[in-house]
Amino acid sequence: MTRTIHPTALVDPRAELGDEVEVGPFAIIGPDVIVGDGCRLAARVTLERYVRLAGGVQIGEGSVLGSPPQDFKYKGEETWVEVGADTVIREYSTINRATVATGRTVVGSKCFFMTYVHIAHDCRVGDNVVIANGTQIAGHVTIHDNAILSGLNAVHQFVTIGSYAFVGGCTRVNQDIPPYVKAVGNPMELYGLNSIGLQRAGFQAETISALKRAYRLFFNSDLNLSQAVERARIDLPQTAEVERFITFVESSGRGVPA
Repeated sequence: MTRTIHPTALVDPRAELGDEVEVGPFAIIGPDVIVGDGCRLAARVTLERYVRLAGGVQIGEGSVLGSPPQDFKYKGEETWVEVGADTVIREYSTINRATVATGRTVVGSKCFFMTYVHIAHDCRVGDNVVIANGTQIAGHVTIHDNAILSGLNAVHQFVTIGSYAFVGGCTRVNQDIPPYVKAVGNPMELYGLNSIGLQRAGFQAETISALKRAYRLFFNSDLNLSQAVERARIDLPQTAEVERFITFVESSGRGVPA
């Protein structure tokens, strides 16, 4: 078993480090931390406690994972941060532990977080999510697989962002964003389907066309929500993507932009 730990790093005896782990200068790995094989922790990274990293995670200089949730209800209970395999977290980002409401703040696999990203307590971030510089995610936010958030977004607590959604820079996200769409602005507005992103992801032309029709029914017609749901289920191909879009809008907790 091979590890490279800089002599200035502090590693608690109760931490568990896998094989081929690299720990940079002045890094701090606290108690009850589990670091998977092949992880790379740059200089001054802090894993405070109750952090579980899957294999191949890379964390940039000065980032802090596993701090207590910034929530007045938290009373020191054991809660966790979990990060999936091959995720990259760049410099000076922060991910807080959960409250007892969920017990875990979860980041999926193969995500890419740029500098100064903040993920608050009880968030759920899916796989292959990209979050650009300076974006701040409040507590209890859910971000589904393959979403992209641009820089300096501010995401309100309890918001849900759907799969393959694209959020433009400096957007104040105070409502749910359906899957497959583009959203930008303050106040936030929807700007059609994320067609280019879907093409790059390999979606078939027929699927993109059906999603465009769904978008028009919900957001570019005179139909109310229940009428749009009824029409969509009658007129549109019943693919998994169309059903995901309909179900998301129909069940949105915070509502979607008109």
